[in-house]
Amino acid sequence: MAKGIKDKVAILGMGCSKFGERWNASPEDLMVEAYNEAMADAGIEPEQLDAAWFSTNMDDVGTGRGGTPMSIALRLPNIGVTRVENFCAGGSEAIRAAVYAVAAGACDIALAVGVEKLKDTGYGGLPTATVGTYIPQWYPNAVAPANFAQLATAYRRKHGVDAALLKRAMAHVSVKSHANGAKNPKAHLQKPITEEQVLKAPIIAEPLGLFDCCGVSDGAAAVIVTRPDIARTLGKKDLVTFKALQVSASNGWEMHSNEWDGSYFHTARIAAKRAYEEAGIRSPREEISMLEVHDCFSITELVTMEDLYFSPEGGAVKDVMDGFYDADGKLPCQIDGGLKCFGHPIGASGIRMLYEMYLQLQGRAGARQLANPKIGLTHNLGGQPSQNVCSVSIVGLEDV
Repeated sequence: MAKGIKDKVAILGMGCSKFGERWNASPEDLMVEAYNEAMADAGIEPEQLDAAWFSTNMDDVGTGRGGTPMSIALRLPNIGVTRVENFCAGGSEAIRAAVYAVAAGACDIALAVGVEKLKDTGYGGLPTATVGTYIPQWYPNAVAPANFAQLATAYRRKHGVDAALLKRAMAHVSVKSHANGAKNPKAHLQKPITEEQVLKAPIIAEPLGLFDCCGVSDGAAAVIVTRPDIARTLGKKDLVTFKALQVSASNGWEMHSNEWDGSYFHTARIAAKRAYEEAGIRSPREEISMLEVHDCFSITELVTMEDLYFSPEGGAVKDVMDGFYDADGKLPCQIDGGLKCFGHPIGASGIRMLYEMYLQLQGRAGARQLANPKIGLTHNLGGQPSQNVCSVSIVGLEDV
């Protein structure tokens, strides 16, 4: 029986580009920016890489198809490079491939890179995906803000939450993230906002206002992984290891059943349970030190707190308003500013989330550094509430 990957794979190095409106940088430039930082952090030469995985979602923004655009941009030593894509969770999918390759013994050192140049598409939100055999079933009418607005409505109705209170809780989520992002020089948006600004902002899709939606950005992130014993021979200390990495994809139950009420993410709950079991975590609210979640909209983050079993069913609003997930709260969430302040360059987001957990665990997060974190969780969601894929990763110091 499979025993999981707990402590079998360590992070050797990571890098992250500046996120934002990078008009003068190509996707290749962004990859190089993240890769160079990761390689310097790892302290290795390109010839020591055994394989790589490349996450990007759009095909028409310079990178093209396949793995060769990344191999050429980074001048990799003719190793295998595989392009992966899994909706907005593609970055986490690249991490999973690299981690599994090392855990299986197929590679000693593996690389995962994610990149996206969304600003070049000229589109105000996530660009329209390429039409295939699956997408026409639901995509033509599925504008992201509208879909996630329905999530908010379903959540409010199910739990009997006052509309004004839910709006304030969503505003608190955004205010909290912007306060954190203001301390992060790599974030796209680095300006604090107030609750009043959020509540008075133009409505995008009721009840979601402008500040309830994450922005559109360009960016890249990279991670290099290896076995802990190899990391130690390379002089690494205070290793950050993977405790769990789980992915759950919808099988259509949400859309084809009357049992799902639209108020939560079914796949997130499944992935979370599997991840906690793999990591040996019995009380996530008490054992997890910090988290980065897929806050494409403020309501998504709020609902996710229940899907990950940090807040009780129907209790996320109270926890949010009590500051439980603030930087100085019991369980800091989006300590780097999250998608709310970084935007969502699709292929890069999952790796960018891991980058913050890695820095925090090594005590290298600068002005936003938390006190003595031990275990971090990342949650990367792809698709729409009705049909999606969810990745949950748990990382921590090796001896925890």
